Amino acid sequence: MGLPFAINPFLRDLPVYQPGKPIEEVAREVGLPADTIIKLASNENPLGPSRKAVRAMRQAFGRANLYPDGNAFYLKQKLAEKLSLTPANVIFGNGSNEIIEFLGHALLTPESEVVVSQYCFAVYPIMTQLFGARLVQVPANNFTHDLDGMLKAITPRTRLIFVANPNNPTGTTVSPEALTRFVEAVPPQVVLALDEAYIEFLEEPLDLLPRIRNGNNPNLLLMRTFSKIYGLAGLRIGYGLAHPEFIAQLERVRQPFNINVLAQAGALGALDDGAHVHKTRRLNARGLRFYSRAFKKMGLEFIPSKANFVVVKVGEGQQVFNAMQRRGVIVRPMASYGLGEWIRITVGTARENRKCLDALREVLAQKSVPG
Repeated sequence: MGLPFAINPFLRDLPVYQPGKPIEEVAREVGLPADTIIKLASNENPLGPSRKAVRAMRQAFGRANLYPDGNAFYLKQKLAEKLSLTPANVIFGNGSNEIIEFLGHALLTPESEVVVSQYCFAVYPIMTQLFGARLVQVPANNFTHDLDGMLKAITPRTRLIFVANPNNPTGTTVSPEALTRFVEAVPPQVVLALDEAYIEFLEEPLDLLPRIRNGNNPNLLLMRTFSKIYGLAGLRIGYGLAHPEFIAQLERVRQPFNINVLAQAGALGALDDGAHVHKTRRLNARGLRFYSRAFKKMGLEFIPSKANFVVVKVGEGQQVFNAMQRRGVIVRPMASYGLGEWIRITVGTARENRKCLDALREVLAQKSVPG
């Protein structure tokens, strides 16, 4: 029986984002104890949140009966000071995903076009379709954004361009010089949303904050998050950095109290813990080297990554994913990104990386045995 009322037609063929499976769900499915399963599917920080963040959240529990600060005053002040911006340059979202949705509300109509790269983050196309806009996907260049091709794809209907650097799911980057030229070449009437969710993992990232400070690029929005390097994915807190007038327009579509009490407290504590960030970065660099050496020895094709994950070609990605899951290792199949022969592995602790690689070797060895 169908619904007796009309549904927005843009929802008819809208895909549903499929996150990495939680440990508890996999434990039920494969019949393994939850504490024996490792999750390397969603690019989470294997060290967890910093102690300072945890301490701040514990102190905030006593205020859970009160609505949070709707403007996140103290967090906004502290983050702005850290980045040498003004609070008017900052907006917070329930994860970076909500910042992406703000852009849809503020910019898109069914007459609009959105330019993305092949192998882009899945939420960009979903958001585009949600608002009835047309998605223009530019073929990637060796799994990397073809910035020149994306510039050529701009038409009078283009309202928004997404570039993730490093990119999810491939982990690739564009050079600082190429990205600078691209930022300068995007027409001022087109908004460039630069997704920097993994920027803290780069050794020498391009610093675009001066362009936000001087106000000369009002069409530039930088999106960042506390989910990755800060280890606060479960709190869902991301932020956007842009010209104050642009931020003011995005604030019009932000829901009241979208950042809860614990998220604000945890983020405040995390900003005080530079040691945790450095430790995470060092652990990640060692993990990337570990997988790179191992995949080369195994003769597996992989995409060199600058983020906290690596994509590797394993044959039938879904089958390998299922087999590894039965061995208590959750990774991410890449078929939904058009990479059916690949899986994505989040860098974990040294122990988790070894367990993951052992499981992968075992699965691939069994696949190679006739019958």
